[in-house]
Amino acid sequence: MEARVKTFFERYESVFNRALGGDLGMDEVASLYASAFIAASPMGVMTGKNDDQLKQVMAQGYERYRAIGTKAMRVRDVRISPIDDLHCVAHVAWTATYAQRGRPEVKIDFDVHYLIQALDGDPKVFGWVSGDEEALLRQHGLA
Repeated sequence: MEARVKTFFERYESVFNRALGGDLGMDEVASLYASAFIAASPMGVMTGKNDDQLKQVMAQGYERYRAIGTKAMRVRDVRISPIDDLHCVAHVAWTATYAQRGRPEVKIDFDVHYLIQALDGDPKVFGWVSGDEEALLRQHGLA
């Protein structure tokens, strides 16, 4: 499963960057996620479904990322914690690159922990745990 999940996150990075550039529809973004998911952050816990509302929220998220100068998201490392033959936690180390007019480029490292299910060999995200993205952006003067 480890190799499949690492390959999945190569695709996830590619899809994210193409969507960030406006070169991708939300159907491909949504294809990375299971039919339902859970997300936890300092803002609380939320649940959702992989439906038109998710696609709309994701499109708005990419628009916000573009507005604050996000140029790229790169995976630095993926570490897998197996749960069973079908599930794992993927600890993903990201680097986000921001470029705002009149300011030097900023790179921010952060981690997200993804819950992955691989039914029929096809990994999908069914949850994630992340830190305080807004606080990190404020700390670097981006939000």
